[in-house]
Amino acid sequence: MGKATGFMEYERIPSPTRKPRERVRDWLEYSLPMPEADLTVQAARCMDCGVPFCSVGMEIKNGVSGCPLHNLIPEWNDAVYRGDWYEALQALLKTNNFPEFTGRVCPAPCEGGCTVAISEPAVGIKSIEKAIIDKGFEMGWIKPEIPKHRTGKRIAVIGSGPAGLACADQLNKAGHLVTVFEKSDRIGGLLMYGIPTMKLEKEQVTRRVQLMEAEGVQFQTSVNVGETISYDELKATYDSIVLATGASKPRDISLPGRDADGIHMAVPYLTQSIRDNLENDGKQTLSAEGKRVIVIGGGDTGADCVATALRQGAKSIHQFGLAGRLPEDRTGKNPWPQYPKVFKMDYAHEEAANVYGKDPREYLVSTTSFVKDDNGTLIGLYTVDVTMNEEGSNRRYTPVEGTERFWEADMVLIAIGFAGATDDIFSNFGVDKTKRHTIDARKGFYRTSEEGVFACGDARYGQSLVVTAIAEGREAAREVDFYLMEETFLP
Repeated sequence: MGKATGFMEYERIPSPTRKPRERVRDWLEYSLPMPEADLTVQAARCMDCGVPFCSVGMEIKNGVSGCPLHNLIPEWNDAVYRGDWYEALQALLKTNNFPEFTGRVCPAPCEGGCTVAISEPAVGIKSIEKAIIDKGFEMGWIKPEIPKHRTGKRIAVIGSGPAGLACADQLNKAGHLVTVFEKSDRIGGLLMYGIPTMKLEKEQVTRRVQLMEAEGVQFQTSVNVGETISYDELKATYDSIVLATGASKPRDISLPGRDADGIHMAVPYLTQSIRDNLENDGKQTLSAEGKRVIVIGGGDTGADCVATALRQGAKSIHQFGLAGRLPEDRTGKNPWPQYPKVFKMDYAHEEAANVYGKDPREYLVSTTSFVKDDNGTLIGLYTVDVTMNEEGSNRRYTPVEGTERFWEADMVLIAIGFAGATDDIFSNFGVDKTKRHTIDARKGFYRTSEEGVFACGDARYGQSLVVTAIAEGREAAREVDFYLMEETFLP
Protein backbone atom coordinates (compact mmCIF):
# COMPACT_ATOMS: atom_id res chain seq x y z
CA MET A 1 0.00 0.00 0.00
CA GLY A 2 1.16 3.53 -0.65
CA LYS A 3 4.68 3.53 -2.06
CA ALA A 4 6.46 0.21 -1.68
CA THR A 5 9.62 1.81 -0.31
CA GLY A 6 8.00 4.92 1.16
CA PHE A 7 8.49 3.89 4.79
CA MET A 8 12.25 3.72 4.13
CA GLU A 9 12.44 6.99 2.20
CA TYR A 10 10.20 9.36 4.15
CA GLU A 11 10.06 10.45 7.77
CA ARG A 12 6.86 11.05 9.71
CA ILE A 13 5.65 14.64 9.54
CA PRO A 14 3.99 15.83 12.77
CA SER A 15 0.45 17.12 12.51
CA PRO A 16 0.65 20.94 12.44
CA THR A 17 -0.78 22.96 15.31
CA ARG A 18 -1.20 26.62 16.15
CA LYS A 19 1.50 28.14 18.34
CA PRO A 20 0.76 27.55 22.06
CA ARG A 21 0.94 31.21 23.10
CA GLU A 22 -1.39 32.15 20.26
CA ARG A 23 -4.06 29.50 20.80
CA VAL A 24 -4.41 29.98 24.57
CA ARG A 25 -5.95 33.38 23.81
CA ASP A 26 -9.05 31.80 22.29
CA TRP A 27 -11.21 28.67 22.28
CA LEU A 28 -10.68 27.71 18.64
CA GLU A 29 -9.36 24.32 17.51
CA TYR A 30 -5.64 24.04 18.19
CA SER A 31 -4.82 21.73 15.26
CA LEU A 32 -4.25 22.92 11.69
CA PRO A 33 -4.85 21.20 8.35
CA MET A 34 -1.85 19.36 6.93
CA PRO A 35 -0.84 20.40 3.39
CA GLU A 36 -1.81 17.86 0.74
CA ALA A 37 1.82 17.42 -0.33
CA ASP A 38 2.70 16.33 3.23
CA LEU A 39 -0.33 14.05 3.41
CA THR A 40 0.78 12.31 0.23
CA VAL A 41 4.19 11.70 1.80
CA GLN A 42 2.59 10.40 4.99
CA ALA A 43 0.32 8.04 3.03
CA ALA A 44 3.35 6.82 1.06
CA ARG A 45 4.89 5.56 4.32
CA CYS A 46 2.13 2.93 4.69
CA MET A 47 3.91 -0.32 3.90
CA ASP A 48 2.57 -3.51 2.32
CA CYS A 49 2.86 -5.28 5.66
CA GLY A 50 0.72 -8.34 4.90
CA VAL A 51 -1.22 -8.22 8.18
CA PRO A 52 -2.43 -4.66 8.86
CA PHE A 53 -2.34 -4.64 12.66
CA CYS A 54 -3.49 -1.01 12.50
CA SER A 55 -6.92 -2.31 11.49
CA VAL A 56 -7.14 -5.29 13.83
CA GLY A 57 -8.65 -3.64 16.91
CA MET A 58 -7.87 -6.22 19.57
CA GLU A 59 -7.40 -5.96 23.31
CA ILE A 60 -3.98 -6.80 24.74
CA LYS A 61 -3.52 -6.60 28.50
CA ASN A 62 -6.57 -4.36 28.99
CA GLY A 63 -5.44 -1.98 26.26
CA VAL A 64 -6.67 -1.46 22.71
CA SER A 65 -4.25 -2.23 19.90
CA GLY A 66 -5.26 -1.18 16.43
CA CYS A 67 -8.56 0.39 15.40
CA PRO A 68 -11.71 -0.91 17.19
CA LEU A 69 -13.67 0.09 14.08
CA HIS A 70 -11.39 -2.02 11.86
CA ASN A 71 -10.89 0.95 9.57
CA LEU A 72 -9.56 0.06 6.13
CA ILE A 73 -6.42 2.07 6.77
CA PRO A 74 -4.06 0.66 4.10
CA GLU A 75 -6.80 1.06 1.49
CA TRP A 76 -7.44 4.74 2.13
CA ASN A 77 -3.75 5.47 2.61
CA ASP A 78 -3.14 4.04 -0.85
CA ALA A 79 -5.96 6.14 -2.32
CA VAL A 80 -4.57 9.33 -0.75
CA TYR A 81 -1.11 8.49 -2.08
CA ARG A 82 -2.61 8.17 -5.57
CA GLY A 83 -4.56 11.42 -5.12
CA ASP A 84 -7.97 9.74 -5.26
CA TRP A 85 -9.63 11.45 -2.30
CA TYR A 86 -13.14 10.34 -3.21
CA GLU A 87 -12.11 6.68 -3.15
CA ALA A 88 -10.35 7.29 0.18
CA LEU A 89 -13.55 8.78 1.59
CA GLN A 90 -15.65 5.81 0.49
CA ALA A 91 -13.22 3.41 2.15
CA LEU A 92 -13.23 5.46 5.35
CA LEU A 93 -17.02 5.70 5.59
CA LYS A 94 -17.46 1.95 5.21
CA THR A 95 -16.39 1.45 8.82
CA ASN A 96 -16.56 4.83 10.57
CA ASN A 97 -19.74 6.89 10.92
CA PHE A 98 -17.99 9.95 12.33
CA PRO A 99 -14.37 10.34 11.16
CA GLU A 100 -14.56 14.08 11.88
CA PHE A 101 -14.72 13.17 15.59
CA THR A 102 -12.13 10.39 15.72
CA GLY A 103 -9.77 12.32 13.44
CA ARG A 104 -9.67 15.03 16.11
CA VAL A 105 -10.02 13.41 19.54
CA CYS A 106 -8.95 9.77 19.16
CA PRO A 107 -5.56 8.86 20.75
CA ALA A 108 -4.93 6.72 17.64
CA PRO A 109 -4.48 3.13 18.86
CA CYS A 110 -4.20 2.37 15.13
CA GLU A 111 -0.81 4.06 15.12
CA GLY A 112 0.30 1.97 18.08
CA GLY A 113 -0.35 -1.14 15.98
CA CYS A 114 1.28 0.23 12.83
CA THR A 115 3.92 -2.19 11.52
CA VAL A 116 6.25 0.69 10.67
CA ALA A 117 6.18 1.56 14.39
CA ILE A 118 8.19 -1.57 15.24
CA SER A 119 11.35 0.38 14.46
CA GLU A 120 10.30 3.84 13.21
CA PRO A 121 7.65 6.45 14.03
CA ALA A 122 4.21 5.22 12.95
CA VAL A 123 2.40 6.32 9.83
CA GLY A 124 0.44 9.53 10.55
CA ILE A 125 -2.89 7.72 10.29
CA LYS A 126 -4.91 10.15 12.39
CA SER A 127 -3.82 13.18 10.34
CA ILE A 128 -4.76 11.42 7.11
CA GLU A 129 -8.17 10.34 8.46
CA LYS A 130 -9.00 13.90 9.50
CA ALA A 131 -7.90 15.23 6.11
CA ILE A 132 -10.06 12.72 4.22
CA ILE A 133 -13.30 13.55 6.01
CA ASP A 134 -12.62 17.30 5.93
CA LYS A 135 -12.02 17.02 2.18
CA GLY A 136 -15.29 15.12 1.83
CA PHE A 137 -17.27 17.94 3.44
CA GLU A 138 -15.29 20.61 1.60
CA MET A 139 -16.00 19.02 -1.79
CA GLY A 140 -19.69 18.48 -1.04
CA TRP A 141 -19.37 14.70 -1.35
CA ILE A 142 -21.13 14.07 1.96
CA LYS A 143 -24.86 14.48 1.48
CA PRO A 144 -27.96 13.10 3.25
CA GLU A 145 -28.65 9.49 2.27
CA ILE A 146 -32.33 8.85 2.98
CA PRO A 147 -33.30 5.15 3.22
CA LYS A 148 -35.38 4.02 0.24
CA HIS A 149 -37.57 1.72 2.35
CA ARG A 150 -38.90 1.94 5.91
CA THR A 151 -39.56 -1.13 8.04
CA GLY A 152 -42.12 0.53 10.31
CA LYS A 153 -40.14 -0.57 13.38
CA ARG A 154 -39.62 2.16 15.98
CA ILE A 155 -36.50 2.33 18.12
CA ALA A 156 -35.65 4.63 21.03
CA VAL A 157 -31.96 5.37 21.63
CA ILE A 158 -31.32 6.86 25.07
CA GLY A 159 -28.21 9.01 25.00
CA SER A 160 -26.65 10.99 22.15
CA GLY A 161 -22.95 10.46 22.70
CA PRO A 162 -20.81 8.70 20.07
CA ALA A 163 -22.29 5.26 20.84
CA GLY A 164 -25.89 6.45 20.69
CA LEU A 165 -25.34 8.47 17.54
CA ALA A 166 -23.54 5.61 15.78
CA CYS A 167 -26.26 3.15 16.77
CA ALA A 168 -29.01 5.52 15.60
CA ASP A 169 -27.19 6.20 12.33
CA GLN A 170 -26.87 2.50 11.53
CA LEU A 171 -30.44 1.64 12.49
CA ASN A 172 -31.73 4.49 10.35
CA LYS A 173 -29.70 3.16 7.42
CA ALA A 174 -31.48 -0.18 7.93
CA GLY A 175 -34.81 1.62 7.43
CA HIS A 176 -36.03 1.77 11.02
CA LEU A 177 -37.65 4.84 12.59
CA VAL A 178 -35.19 6.05 15.20
CA THR A 179 -35.66 8.63 17.93
CA VAL A 180 -32.70 9.71 20.04
CA PHE A 181 -33.46 11.04 23.53
CA GLU A 182 -30.94 13.32 25.25
CA LYS A 183 -31.28 14.66 28.79
CA SER A 184 -29.22 17.75 28.01
CA ASP A 185 -30.33 20.72 25.95
CA ARG A 186 -28.03 19.86 23.03
CA ILE A 187 -27.30 16.65 21.16
CA GLY A 188 -23.85 15.10 21.36
CA GLY A 189 -23.27 13.86 24.92
CA LEU A 190 -19.61 14.28 25.85
CA LEU A 191 -18.87 15.23 22.24
CA MET A 192 -20.84 18.40 22.92
CA TYR A 193 -20.35 19.08 26.62
CA GLY A 194 -17.32 17.04 27.70
CA ILE A 195 -14.61 17.54 25.09
CA PRO A 196 -13.37 21.16 25.03
CA THR A 197 -13.96 23.29 21.96
CA MET A 198 -10.23 23.61 21.22
CA LYS A 199 -10.12 19.87 20.57
CA LEU A 200 -13.51 19.54 18.88
CA GLU A 201 -15.32 22.65 17.70
CA LYS A 202 -19.03 22.19 18.26
CA GLU A 203 -19.90 23.08 14.69
CA GLN A 204 -18.50 19.64 13.83
CA VAL A 205 -21.08 17.98 16.09
CA THR A 206 -23.96 20.19 14.97
CA ARG A 207 -23.21 19.57 11.29
CA ARG A 208 -23.34 15.80 11.78
CA VAL A 209 -26.57 15.97 13.81
CA GLN A 210 -28.19 18.07 11.10
CA LEU A 211 -27.10 15.55 8.48
CA MET A 212 -28.65 12.70 10.49
CA GLU A 213 -31.87 14.71 10.88
CA ALA A 214 -32.02 15.18 7.12
CA GLU A 215 -31.68 11.40 6.78
CA GLY A 216 -34.67 10.79 9.05
CA VAL A 217 -33.32 10.42 12.59
CA GLN A 218 -35.41 12.30 15.15
CA PHE A 219 -33.86 13.98 18.17
CA GLN A 220 -35.50 15.04 21.41
CA THR A 221 -33.49 17.10 23.89
CA SER A 222 -34.09 17.89 27.57
CA VAL A 223 -35.73 14.49 28.04
CA ASN A 224 -34.78 12.67 31.23
CA VAL A 225 -36.17 9.15 31.19
CA GLY A 226 -37.85 8.47 34.50
CA GLU A 227 -38.96 12.10 34.82
CA THR A 228 -39.96 13.54 31.44
CA ILE A 229 -40.99 10.15 30.11
CA SER A 230 -41.30 6.76 31.82
CA TYR A 231 -39.82 3.44 30.84
CA ASP A 232 -43.36 2.03 30.50
CA GLU A 233 -44.23 4.77 28.00
CA LEU A 234 -41.15 3.96 25.96
CA LYS A 235 -41.91 0.23 26.01
CA ALA A 236 -45.44 0.90 24.83
CA THR A 237 -44.32 3.17 21.99
CA TYR A 238 -41.11 1.58 20.68
CA ASP A 239 -40.27 -1.90 19.43
CA SER A 240 -36.82 -1.75 20.97
CA ILE A 241 -34.77 0.48 23.28
CA VAL A 242 -31.02 1.06 23.25
CA LEU A 243 -29.30 2.41 26.36
CA ALA A 244 -26.27 4.49 25.38
CA THR A 245 -26.20 6.76 28.40
CA GLY A 246 -22.47 6.66 29.06
CA ALA A 247 -20.51 5.96 32.23
CA SER A 248 -21.13 9.36 33.71
CA LYS A 249 -21.13 8.50 37.42
CA PRO A 250 -18.07 10.46 38.62
CA ARG A 251 -15.44 8.93 40.86
CA ASP A 252 -15.06 11.29 43.81
CA ILE A 253 -12.51 11.67 46.61
CA SER A 254 -13.43 11.09 50.23
CA LEU A 255 -10.90 13.09 52.22
CA PRO A 256 -10.96 15.55 55.14
CA GLY A 257 -12.00 18.99 53.90
CA ARG A 258 -13.67 17.68 50.74
CA ASP A 259 -16.65 19.97 51.36
CA ALA A 260 -14.54 23.11 50.96
CA ASP A 261 -15.87 25.75 48.60
CA GLY A 262 -13.64 25.72 45.53
CA ILE A 263 -13.51 21.97 44.83
CA HIS A 264 -15.27 20.90 41.63
CA MET A 265 -15.73 17.75 39.59
CA ALA A 266 -13.99 17.91 36.21
CA VAL A 267 -16.84 17.21 33.78
CA PRO A 268 -19.32 19.74 35.25
CA TYR A 269 -16.50 22.29 35.16
CA LEU A 270 -15.72 21.54 31.51
CA THR A 271 -19.41 21.46 30.65
CA GLN A 272 -20.00 24.90 32.15
CA SER A 273 -17.05 26.33 30.25
CA ILE A 274 -18.29 24.91 26.94
CA ARG A 275 -21.81 26.16 27.66
CA ASP A 276 -20.44 29.64 28.38
CA ASN A 277 -18.59 29.63 25.06
CA LEU A 278 -21.78 28.63 23.24
CA GLU A 279 -24.23 30.91 25.05
CA ASN A 280 -22.36 33.59 26.97
CA ASP A 281 -19.93 35.01 24.39
CA GLY A 282 -17.11 33.21 26.15
CA LYS A 283 -17.59 34.91 29.54
CA GLN A 284 -16.82 32.17 32.05
CA THR A 285 -19.25 31.83 34.97
CA LEU A 286 -17.11 29.19 36.74
CA SER A 287 -13.69 30.66 36.14
CA ALA A 288 -10.13 29.91 37.18
CA GLU A 289 -9.10 33.50 36.47
CA GLY A 290 -6.40 34.63 38.88
CA LYS A 291 -6.62 31.38 40.85
CA ARG A 292 -4.05 28.80 41.88
CA VAL A 293 -5.47 25.66 40.30
CA ILE A 294 -4.70 22.04 41.11
CA VAL A 295 -6.04 19.26 38.91
CA ILE A 296 -6.19 15.84 40.56
CA GLY A 297 -5.98 13.10 37.95
CA GLY A 298 -3.38 12.47 35.28
CA GLY A 299 -5.58 11.45 32.33
CA ASP A 300 -7.02 13.19 29.29
CA THR A 301 -9.88 14.80 31.22
CA GLY A 302 -7.35 16.28 33.62
CA ALA A 303 -5.36 17.64 30.69
CA ASP A 304 -8.53 19.24 29.29
CA CYS A 305 -9.03 20.92 32.68
CA VAL A 306 -5.49 22.28 32.48
CA ALA A 307 -6.13 23.74 29.01
CA THR A 308 -9.45 25.23 30.09
CA ALA A 309 -8.11 26.82 33.28
CA LEU A 310 -5.19 28.20 31.30
CA ARG A 311 -7.53 29.94 28.85
CA GLN A 312 -9.52 31.33 31.76
CA GLY A 313 -6.38 33.03 33.09
CA ALA A 314 -5.32 30.83 36.02
CA LYS A 315 -2.46 32.22 38.10
CA SER A 316 -0.82 28.80 38.32
CA ILE A 317 -1.70 25.20 37.47
CA HIS A 318 -0.46 21.86 38.78
CA GLN A 319 -1.74 18.45 37.73
CA PHE A 320 -1.30 15.53 40.15
CA GLY A 321 -1.04 11.92 39.01
CA LEU A 322 -0.58 8.76 41.07
CA ALA A 323 1.38 7.04 38.31
CA GLY A 324 5.02 7.75 37.53
CA ARG A 325 6.40 9.49 34.46
CA LEU A 326 6.22 7.18 31.45
CA PRO A 327 9.44 6.22 29.66
CA GLU A 328 10.50 7.93 26.44
CA ASP A 329 10.49 4.60 24.55
CA ARG A 330 8.71 1.26 24.86
CA THR A 331 9.99 -1.10 27.52
CA GLY A 332 10.16 -4.88 27.37
CA LYS A 333 6.85 -5.00 29.28
CA ASN A 334 5.13 -2.95 26.55
CA PRO A 335 6.08 -4.55 23.23
CA TRP A 336 4.56 -3.81 19.83
CA PRO A 337 1.67 -4.08 18.90
CA GLN A 338 0.42 -3.04 22.35
CA TYR A 339 -0.61 0.58 22.65
CA PRO A 340 2.65 2.40 23.41
CA LYS A 341 2.79 3.53 27.02
CA VAL A 342 5.37 6.25 26.47
CA PHE A 343 5.77 9.84 27.53
CA LYS A 344 4.02 12.41 25.39
CA MET A 345 3.43 16.13 25.57
CA ASP A 346 -0.31 16.67 25.35
CA TYR A 347 -1.60 19.91 23.82
CA ALA A 348 -2.54 21.21 27.27
CA HIS A 349 0.84 20.45 28.82
CA GLU A 350 2.66 22.08 25.91
CA GLU A 351 0.55 25.19 26.43
CA ALA A 352 1.10 25.30 30.19
CA ALA A 353 4.84 24.79 29.76
CA ASN A 354 4.95 27.76 27.38
CA VAL A 355 2.95 30.02 29.68
CA TYR A 356 4.33 29.01 33.10
CA GLY A 357 7.78 27.80 32.08
CA LYS A 358 7.35 24.17 33.11
CA ASP A 359 5.24 21.08 32.54
CA PRO A 360 2.35 21.25 35.07
CA ARG A 361 2.40 17.52 35.82
CA GLU A 362 3.50 16.15 39.18
CA TYR A 363 4.02 12.39 39.32
CA LEU A 364 3.59 9.84 42.13
CA VAL A 365 1.66 12.34 44.26
CA SER A 366 -1.32 11.44 46.46
CA THR A 367 -3.62 14.03 48.03
CA THR A 368 -4.25 13.40 51.74
CA SER A 369 -6.52 16.27 52.82
CA PHE A 370 -7.98 19.64 51.84
CA VAL A 371 -7.65 22.77 53.94
CA LYS A 372 -10.30 25.49 54.22
CA ASP A 373 -10.54 28.77 56.09
CA ASP A 374 -13.11 29.73 58.72
CA ASN A 375 -15.61 30.56 55.97
CA GLY A 376 -15.30 27.08 54.44
CA THR A 377 -13.31 28.33 51.44
CA LEU A 378 -10.51 26.22 50.03
CA ILE A 379 -7.00 27.56 50.73
CA GLY A 380 -4.89 24.53 49.89
CA LEU A 381 -4.24 20.82 50.25
CA TYR A 382 -1.73 18.36 51.62
CA THR A 383 -0.04 15.63 49.60
CA VAL A 384 2.43 12.83 50.11
CA ASP A 385 4.77 11.25 47.58
CA VAL A 386 4.19 7.57 46.84
CA THR A 387 5.98 4.62 45.29
CA MET A 388 4.16 2.34 42.87
CA ASN A 389 4.43 -1.43 42.80
CA GLU A 390 2.73 -3.52 40.14
CA GLU A 391 1.49 -6.98 41.07
CA GLY A 392 0.00 -8.51 37.95
CA SER A 393 -2.77 -6.17 36.83
CA ASN A 394 -2.94 -4.48 40.25
CA ARG A 395 -1.03 -1.43 41.41
CA ARG A 396 -0.14 -0.62 44.99
CA TYR A 397 0.85 2.84 46.12
CA THR A 398 2.92 3.23 49.27
CA PRO A 399 3.39 6.62 50.97
CA VAL A 400 6.98 7.79 51.33
CA GLU A 401 7.71 8.90 54.87
CA GLY A 402 8.76 12.52 55.26
CA THR A 403 7.43 13.71 51.89
CA GLU A 404 4.34 15.54 53.10
CA ARG A 405 3.79 18.88 51.37
CA PHE A 406 1.29 21.72 51.52
CA TRP A 407 0.11 23.33 48.29
CA GLU A 408 -1.75 26.64 48.18
CA ALA A 409 -4.86 26.38 46.02
CA ASP A 410 -8.01 28.40 45.29
CA MET A 411 -9.55 25.83 42.93
CA VAL A 412 -9.27 22.04 42.79
CA LEU A 413 -10.64 20.02 39.87
CA ILE A 414 -11.19 16.30 40.45
CA ALA A 415 -10.58 14.27 37.29
CA ILE A 416 -10.00 10.71 38.45
CA GLY A 417 -12.40 8.96 36.12
CA PHE A 418 -15.86 7.48 36.31
CA ALA A 419 -17.48 4.70 38.32
CA GLY A 420 -19.93 3.37 35.74
CA ALA A 421 -23.47 4.22 34.74
CA THR A 422 -25.58 6.45 36.96
CA ASP A 423 -27.90 4.77 39.48
CA ASP A 424 -31.09 6.00 37.80
CA ILE A 425 -30.41 3.84 34.72
CA PHE A 426 -30.84 0.69 36.78
CA SER A 427 -33.82 1.96 38.77
CA ASN A 428 -35.65 3.31 35.72
CA PHE A 429 -35.06 0.43 33.33
CA GLY A 430 -34.71 -2.51 35.69
CA VAL A 431 -31.64 -3.85 33.89
CA ASP A 432 -29.01 -5.93 35.67
CA LYS A 433 -25.62 -4.40 36.42
CA THR A 434 -22.10 -5.74 36.61
CA LYS A 435 -19.63 -5.48 39.47
CA ARG A 436 -18.20 -2.44 37.74
CA HIS A 437 -21.59 -0.70 37.91
CA THR A 438 -22.09 -0.94 34.15
CA ILE A 439 -25.12 -2.39 32.35
CA ASP A 440 -24.89 -6.17 32.09
CA ALA A 441 -25.06 -6.86 28.36
CA ARG A 442 -22.59 -9.32 26.86
CA LYS A 443 -20.37 -8.06 24.03
CA GLY A 444 -21.46 -9.41 20.69
CA PHE A 445 -25.12 -9.56 21.77
CA TYR A 446 -25.64 -6.27 23.66
CA ARG A 447 -28.90 -7.58 25.17
CA THR A 448 -29.78 -6.60 28.71
CA SER A 449 -31.87 -8.57 31.20
CA GLU A 450 -34.96 -6.71 29.93
CA GLU A 451 -36.61 -8.03 26.75
CA GLY A 452 -36.04 -5.75 23.79
CA VAL A 453 -33.63 -3.50 25.67
CA PHE A 454 -30.02 -3.27 24.48
CA ALA A 455 -26.97 -1.40 25.79
CA CYS A 456 -23.76 -0.14 24.23
CA GLY A 457 -20.89 2.27 24.69
CA ASP A 458 -19.50 3.37 28.04
CA ALA A 459 -22.76 2.42 29.79
CA ARG A 460 -21.98 -1.21 28.93
CA TYR A 461 -18.24 -1.20 28.42
CA GLY A 462 -17.08 1.33 31.00
CA GLN A 463 -15.14 4.52 30.43
CA SER A 464 -13.33 4.27 27.13
CA LEU A 465 -12.48 5.99 23.84
CA VAL A 466 -14.76 7.73 21.35
CA VAL A 467 -13.66 5.23 18.70
CA THR A 468 -14.62 2.31 20.96
CA ALA A 469 -18.02 3.88 21.64
CA ILE A 470 -18.69 4.23 17.90
CA ALA A 471 -17.72 0.60 17.37
CA GLU A 472 -20.06 -0.46 20.19
CA GLY A 473 -22.93 1.55 18.72
CA ARG A 474 -22.48 -0.03 15.30
CA GLU A 475 -22.33 -3.56 16.68
CA ALA A 476 -25.35 -3.01 18.91
CA ALA A 477 -27.33 -1.68 15.94
CA ARG A 478 -26.66 -4.90 14.08
CA GLU A 479 -28.01 -6.94 16.98
CA VAL A 480 -31.11 -4.76 17.33
CA ASP A 481 -31.75 -5.08 13.59
CA PHE A 482 -31.47 -8.86 13.81
CA TYR A 483 -33.76 -8.93 16.87
CA LEU A 484 -36.45 -6.98 15.03
CA MET A 485 -36.14 -8.47 11.55
CA GLU A 486 -34.63 -11.95 12.21
CA GLU A 487 -31.94 -11.07 9.69
CA THR A 488 -29.55 -8.17 9.20
CA PHE A 489 -27.47 -6.72 6.42
CA LEU A 490 -25.73 -4.16 8.59
CA PRO A 491 -21.92 -4.48 8.63
